[in-house]
Amino acid sequence: MASIIGTWRMSYEPVRAAYEMLCSGTSAADAVEYAVSEVERNPVFTSVGLGGLPARDGEVYLDAGWMDGNSLRCGAVMAVRNVSSPVRAARMLCGRKKNWLLCGSGAERFAASAGIPMREMLTEEARAKWLEAKEPAEEGHDTVCVIARDDSGRMVVGTSTSGLFMKEPGRVGDTPIVGSGFYCDAGAGGAAATGLGEEIMRGCLSYAAVSYMRQGKDAQTAAELAVSMFRLQLAGRGEDPEGISLITMDASGNTGAASTLESFPFAVGNAMYEAVLRNGRVTILMRNPEEIPFG
Repeated sequence: MASIIGTWRMSYEPVRAAYEMLCSGTSAADAVEYAVSEVERNPVFTSVGLGGLPARDGEVYLDAGWMDGNSLRCGAVMAVRNVSSPVRAARMLCGRKKNWLLCGSGAERFAASAGIPMREMLTEEARAKWLEAKEPAEEGHDTVCVIARDDSGRMVVGTSTSGLFMKEPGRVGDTPIVGSGFYCDAGAGGAAATGLGEEIMRGCLSYAAVSYMRQGKDAQTAAELAVSMFRLQLAGRGEDPEGISLITMDASGNTGAASTLESFPFAVGNAMYEAVLRNGRVTILMRNPEEIPFG
């Protein structure tokens, strides 16, 4: 069964178009790259790609991850500047036995040599917001995550973000880290996370969710278990994780989502949904995308 899921309202139009591509025979890999790169190139979304909010030094540093669930091969780039599509660079690194996770200038040189267009990713609007900021902030750190399965059974996950606004230069969150920001095993399922990376990495949430699917749990149950068990772990230490959200897809293409937020919008195929947290339980509601703010 062809299936695709993406995080936040910002993924809705790209995911909807990518779903039509899947139904027409496009591969899961091409569908995921299309959906993520469409968000990367849209300056309306200030947490990803062009127009991403800068770090404390005024530079936009981008991270992206990619995993092929059939081969378990990965690719990722961290802290890159001026790369127009970090997710494409991550995809091109996937398949290498070595040197598949690159950072900084090395990743930038790879992207340029691979023919990925280079451009200034800092917009005037983002620069103005940086000039106004006085202290580090944790707003605007949503990640675009997309998981797709095509009719041949191939499953792929891709992620991309500009990270925290006013972050320390060199800071990297969960987005390009396999097992935390993303994980995919076509025989079990795939998962991807969005939210505060420092929290997500502590629980290796994407790997945890796929592990539950390996045990036979459906996608929704796996998402809820991964998030709730992590919250329990931290509760035992006197902590509660900040806003973290998770999307999942099982080997049959069924999807799921869970979050510590009261509301987490996500797109599936041609529809927009919202994971609503009520009394500690997740309820999935279908929503009109026009009623959900961008982000």
